[in-house]
Amino acid sequence: MIKAYTDLIQSKNLAEILSYKTADNTHERVVISGCNFGVSEEQQYIHRDIPFTYFSGVGVPCWSLAALLDVLPDSQGRYTKSLYWFDDAWHCVYMDEDGEGVFGTSADNSLDACYKMVLKLNELNLL
Repeated sequence: MIKAYTDLIQSKNLAEILSYKTADNTHERVVISGCNFGVSEEQQYIHRDIPFTYFSGVGVPCWSLAALLDVLPDSQGRYTKSLYWFDDAWHCVYMDEDGEGVFGTSADNSLDACYKMVLKLNELNLL
């Protein structure tokens, strides 16, 4: 299955470190400032403990693969951003022309691999 956008938990984490202007979609009408707007009772139960108090309006920002790739710097020193499928996993890596990588992440899908790289670069203060 192809994952089109970051899920709700990933979106919350990214919203804490990225500008909402880098997002290219929203999770519409979820839990906003402790209020439920147009959400089924089941979804209210699932998401009621996720506080999105810093957003007003109709939704929580979320990011597509393209938006996450735009957030990631094209290079880190001599290492260039690369996203590829190998050995049954997606890899988001900064590597040089010899194929040597400086740091990287892996996941079952490309979006999750890029999401992990955004978190990693943020931890290293490289975003």
